[in-house]
Amino acid sequence: MGFLSMTRNIAQNLFEGPSTRRYPAVKRYYEPKSRGMIGIDIEACIFCGLCSKRCPTGALTVAKDRKEWEIDRLRCIFCGYCVEVCPKKCLSMANHYSPCVTDRGDAIHLEKQAPKGTTEQPVEEKLEKE
Repeated sequence: MGFLSMTRNIAQNLFEGPSTRRYPAVKRYYEPKSRGMIGIDIEACIFCGLCSKRCPTGALTVAKDRKEWEIDRLRCIFCGYCVEVCPKKCLSMANHYSPCVTDRGDAIHLEKQAPKGTTEQPVEEKLEKE
């Protein structure tokens, strides 16, 4: 009896094709309501620090005096509490995850608000242009 069920499984696998997707060619579909990477509209942020206080893992750091917002993506558990508590609604959750990193320093994402009246570009845009 075991031999027949194994033969049936082998035949199904041969004719149905692989049950996994071929990743680089076929991208994964994320559901619209899935929780993923945290994003911030730094210009709307008032640096109140409620997001960092609400974060259960301490992945967020807010420095009001330096106008900096930092997230450690390896500590974040994608719970969404920081997005819920933000009074200005400048935090958002994308439905995809951040890219893989090989160095711990690459997982720490820092956003700085440009001083009023300057046309300084955010840190990410400077790095992309270099």
